[in-house]
Amino acid sequence: MSAPEPPPAPPPTVPSVLLPELLGFIPQFLLDDIINIANDEAKQSVDAMEQFLQRWADARAEKTAEWDPTQEIEQGLVSFQTLLESHVDVAFDFFEAWSMRNIFAIPADLPVVAPHQAGLNLEHPPEKEAELLAEIDELRRKVHAQRKLKRLFTRAVQRSGKDLDRARERLDRLSFLRTPQMQTLLSLPGDFQTMFEAVASLPPLDPSSAVLEPGVVPEPGKRPWETSKTGYLNWAVEQLMQRAKEKAKREQSGASGSGFGEGSSAVGAAAASAYEVGSADDIKTLLERVGGTNPPDDRMDTS
Repeated sequence: MSAPEPPPAPPPTVPSVLLPELLGFIPQFLLDDIINIANDEAKQSVDAMEQFLQRWADARAEKTAEWDPTQEIEQGLVSFQTLLESHVDVAFDFFEAWSMRNIFAIPADLPVVAPHQAGLNLEHPPEKEAELLAEIDELRRKVHAQRKLKRLFTRAVQRSGKDLDRARERLDRLSFLRTPQMQTLLSLPGDFQTMFEAVASLPPLDPSSAVLEPGVVPEPGKRPWETSKTGYLNWAVEQLMQRAKEKAKREQSGASGSGFGEGSSAVGAAAASAYEVGSADDIKTLLERVGGTNPPDDRMDTS
């Protein structure tokens, strides 16, 4: 007696990953939902049977006081639930397997094209695919650079707007320069510029060179030290020389006095302050260095 022949192998099918793209949902999830609904219905059947048996047991317990139906009802319900769930599991296991082999199965020789792949050439060599992926990466890099540039431009526009507002505020503060009174200043003649250039071209004035000649009378109403710098230096030197002479005479005769000559008390105080700055020799040396005129020999005699 020969052994029975094995069942024929199922025909090759398309990989199941293509089904969600074509159907828009995952078939296994649909079968799981159907099985869960069947299990819920079985549970509701057990609950309904429990209520029926409880009413029947209560009605019989009223007639027979010594009978306790609790244990028998629980055992019966457990047996009924176990048997029902077993039949449901077996039945829906077959249903799931049959559905995956017959309903949700596409033969491998069936020319199926997904809607989002219509018109595409799926037979490119690996080198072409690598080239396309590199091009996609380059385009992504450019898009990222453009987004970054857009962010920078947005910040620049905001900052430019703030700078424009500050510039307008400064322009408003300086708007008084546009008044007609300020515009008249632009129409002033160039004589001021000419006068400035003429004055700037003059040689510098050296006050030390303005020496009064001997015998020249100063201007009326002015004292000798008020005429010019040279007049003040000559007067100061004369006062210092006179003070030095009188001091030398007092040292020889032992007499004491004020020693300020004919000058007033204010002039004498000024001469005393000048003498405290330096001696007659120091003043003479100073005058020689600054280019002043040397006083007569009798003034430089301190004996």
